Amino acid sequence: MYTMVNDENLHKLFAEFYEAKKIAAIANADHTVFVSGNDAEAKRVVAELLQSFGWKDIIDLGDITSARGTEMLLPIWLRLWGTLGTPDFNFKIVRNLKSKE
Repeated sequence: MYTMVNDENLHKLFAEFYEAKKIAAIANADHTVFVSGNDAEAKRVVAELLQSFGWKDIIDLGDITSARGTEMLLPIWLRLWGTLGTPDFNFKIVRNLKSKE
């Protein structure tokens, strides 16, 4: 049974390369971008690049296996595209600020 996403296979084949993954996002919008990867420095560079483009909400989900979760967003994203009639949308994680008090 196949249980690894493509990114995990690539990481095993090319472990010497730095890798960090992010979900595709729409520029200049208030939404969340996720990064996944086994190399902290690569993820830091990706986060800095995203920040330089204006993204503020960047969540590091952990190692490359966390890419499984972000890839599972595709089915709901496709369904929303059909419902909304446009691919011009994205996801935003809203945190409960009261729980931090």
